Amino acid sequence: MPFGRRRNRIDRSLRERGVPPEPQIREREVSETSGPWDEADAPEDGLPRIDLGSLRLPALAGTELRVDVNAQQKVVGATLRAGDSMLQVSAFAAPRATGIWDDVRADLARSASGQGGSLTEVEGPFGPELAGTVLAAAPAQPGQPAPAPVRRPARFLGIDGPRWFLRGMISGPAAADAAAAGQLEEVFRQIVVVRGSAPMPVREQLPLTLPPQAAAQVAAQQAAQQAARRQAGPPPGTGT
Repeated sequence: MPFGRRRNRIDRSLRERGVPPEPQIREREVSETSGPWDEADAPEDGLPRIDLGSLRLPALAGTELRVDVNAQQKVVGATLRAGDSMLQVSAFAAPRATGIWDDVRADLARSASGQGGSLTEVEGPFGPELAGTVLAAAPAQPGQPAPAPVRRPARFLGIDGPRWFLRGMISGPAAADAAAAGQLEEVFRQIVVVRGSAPMPVREQLPLTLPPQAAAQVAAQQAAQQAARRQAGPPPGTGT
């Protein structure tokens, strides 16, 4: 089933009137948007998606996926690029009966303000979101002192699903230009979240994995790099 903004509006209205929300097991009303999706409700739309374990990311024309992998070949982040704009996505564990996006928004806005940025809550295509600026590191030049951080436009999207929370951060031109954001918004809309049944602490990031073929390629690249370093020997002047 789709997870969208109508339920969020109802919940906020009830809270403002002092009426406690009725208990839910993450059942959401059909809204003006469709997706992101839970694994159990993913559409059979024939859209190719890249399986990263807890996230299945759509492979849309004009977009490029980049994954950040540590030395243990563990995926620690996923970013989709469209032109000069990017969408960083992460999924987290959430309670069964309540969402966490309201609290996460408050935390993000407070953190951005403390670091010199500014985020304001606005209504977006997926319901409440944050838009404004965040402080980001500027590119460093070789041999030059590290430049001062700069403010960059950013948007934070959030969706509460059944026992999961999906967060997206749009940066680049699409963060400030609604007309340029359509492609990345469609990417976010077509994401499928695979929560799994294992118990996890609230707000812990759901694990990401590489597809087998990609994992094999990364392992081969790392092995080749290690072999090249051994053949090159120690750097001059280090001795043995």
